[in-house]
Amino acid sequence: MSDPKTASLLTVMIVDDHFVVRSGLAASLELDDDIRVVVEVECGEEAVAAYRKHRPSVVLMDLQLPDMGGAAATAALRDHDAKARVLIFSTFARDDEIQAALDAGALGYLQKSAGRADLLAALRLVARGSRSLPTEVARRLNALRLGPAITPREREILACIAAGRANKEIAALLGVSEDTVKRHVSHILEKLDVNDRAQATAEAIRRGIIKMPE
Repeated sequence: MSDPKTASLLTVMIVDDHFVVRSGLAASLELDDDIRVVVEVECGEEAVAAYRKHRPSVVLMDLQLPDMGGAAATAALRDHDAKARVLIFSTFARDDEIQAALDAGALGYLQKSAGRADLLAALRLVARGSRSLPTEVARRLNALRLGPAITPREREILACIAAGRANKEIAALLGVSEDTVKRHVSHILEKLDVNDRAQATAEAIRRGIIKMPE
């Protein structure tokens, strides 16, 4: 007969390329008697083999990994086992990266700056097969899906704004009138729900619409 305590154990696999993060997480999680970290791996390529061997309740997955990213590793796990339950746990992620991981099959996302209680709550939700997203992240992702789309031309103008170009420069670069650029900028501010060009740049980078200027 199986031990009821063992049957209710929440087992975790940690996928993170930093040893200090893995060991710290493991020590913190195992302060709870019903949680056990069964395996730690440092890259996405090791994740499927480790998952196959240990069959954890939840995979705690970083997004920034040295080989394949967390979204790709999540997809690989889900290809192996459609019931694999993944919680993305990352220092920072753009909204498009979070959405990509969710599209790949992850059930939740949490920043590494979150408190221990929030992490435990998220793990337990995901272990039950439920979605776990911070309210603000869920709101942003919903707005990203439902809000007016940024057009290719607006994306070009956003990239120019991020590079510090004035409307006159943008107009000359794109071969349009300055009034046309002003109209596009107005539409961009409205679509991103921001008040000025600096906020538009920050929001566009955060959403993954444009990349950080080099």
